[in-house]
Amino acid sequence: MHIQSQIITTIPVFEVSETLKEVIRFFEETTFSHVGVTEDGVYIGLLSENDLACFEEDKKIEDFRFELETFFVTKETSWLDVLEMFSRNEANILPVLDKDHVIIGYYDLEDVVGMFIDTPFFKEPGAILVVATGMKDYSFSEIAQIVESNNARLLGAFITDSQNDVVQITLKIGTQNLNEVAQTFRRYNYTIVFGNSDDQFLEDLKERSDYLEKYLNV
Repeated sequence: MHIQSQIITTIPVFEVSETLKEVIRFFEETTFSHVGVTEDGVYIGLLSENDLACFEEDKKIEDFRFELETFFVTKETSWLDVLEMFSRNEANILPVLDKDHVIIGYYDLEDVVGMFIDTPFFKEPGAILVVATGMKDYSFSEIAQIVESNNARLLGAFITDSQNDVVQITLKIGTQNLNEVAQTFRRYNYTIVFGNSDDQFLEDLKERSDYLEKYLNV
């Protein structure tokens, strides 16, 4: 997926020698989390909206040099790494730099997520299955083989959690019978964390859990 077309150039960039007056106005009039700062046209960091309460109109950006955050991406950064950068820095905007560290524009989180939602992972009909296994015990080639051995299509797969050497992998599978796929994963020693309701094992587990909860609440 090529996201370079989503680079926007309508968001300002401020020079470190400027006062904070326009920066304050920018944050008050938008919902963006950050804005880029340059020195002689070269990127040096980002001012954060979280510091807005500390800003005074007559002070210069220079006074906050040591508060600048320094994350960024380039045109060559993959869309998955762009999403990771948004998440890691709790930002909704990312500066995009060229090879000379000049800001050529920004990525807006809403635009990037919109492109992600338009991918087959979301748009094509299918079932969601979340499996868990040891960090060292899985391979995407094996996961694809398990899915395809049940005459199903693997539309996408992402690692969505990783704790204590256990990974959770979310799968989008094109199939009418998720139960057969889930049972095959169990035979390969994967744990089923979540699956659609046609997985009878999950239904049985839910019924027993509901019964136990009612029993404990008596």
